Amino acid sequence: MKLYYRQLGQGKPLVILHGLFGFSDNWQTHAKKLAEYYEVTLVDLRNHGHSPWSAEFSYALMVEDLHELLADLHIEKPILLGHSMGGKLAMHFDQSYPQFIEKLIVVDMGVKAYPPHHAHILAAIHAIDLSKMSARSEAEAILQTFVESEGIRQFLLKNLYWEEKGKLAWRVNFPVLEASMPEILAALPEHESFTPTLFIRGLLSNYILDEDSVQLESYYPDSQLASIPNAGHWVHAEAPDAFIDEVLSFSLR
Repeated sequence: MKLYYRQLGQGKPLVILHGLFGFSDNWQTHAKKLAEYYEVTLVDLRNHGHSPWSAEFSYALMVEDLHELLADLHIEKPILLGHSMGGKLAMHFDQSYPQFIEKLIVVDMGVKAYPPHHAHILAAIHAIDLSKMSARSEAEAILQTFVESEGIRQFLLKNLYWEEKGKLAWRVNFPVLEASMPEILAALPEHESFTPTLFIRGLLSNYILDEDSVQLESYYPDSQLASIPNAGHWVHAEAPDAFIDEVLSFSLR
């Protein structure tokens, strides 16, 4: 699949992979800062953003999508930076093509399986009938009854756009992603990689716990874990300066 992408900056390649229900727009501010040091490629994964939709969705397919994109753009030995599902994709890619990667930066995502935890978001999406919506504010009002966090509501609403006059549409293929949730949340296959890796977690998040560090080191012996206080799962949005500092201190070494 030919993925949508955008590039900025010059230098060594750094590729950013967004998380579930996200797209490249979410990373524009960080990309501009990182573009002072790197050629940054922002990618929309399949069924997200401006990339094509497909009834098929798996990490194996996304790995091949990404491999095709890197080949098309003649990107060699990039630093892969991925948040949440994008972080897990980066690790899957490393398992398939370790020789193609310089370093990994995995943002608030471990290697373990995660229990289902998106039910409230999916319930909200089911409750929003876009054929009856005449304003984005109507969708936002429904979201408020399901999703407490203002930040998450705004994150989801970025995916809502006017497909044509009077017709709203989602940039996310929610039905396929909902059906694929067991795959999305599954554990990373057991595999030892010596790719230099930085795991970044928000201390207010429960995605990477203290007791997970042993498992992370068993998969990635050449890894380190950076913890950012006062930040949750969207650590890059909640503590942007500390996040950029951690990324640069690791990637520029």
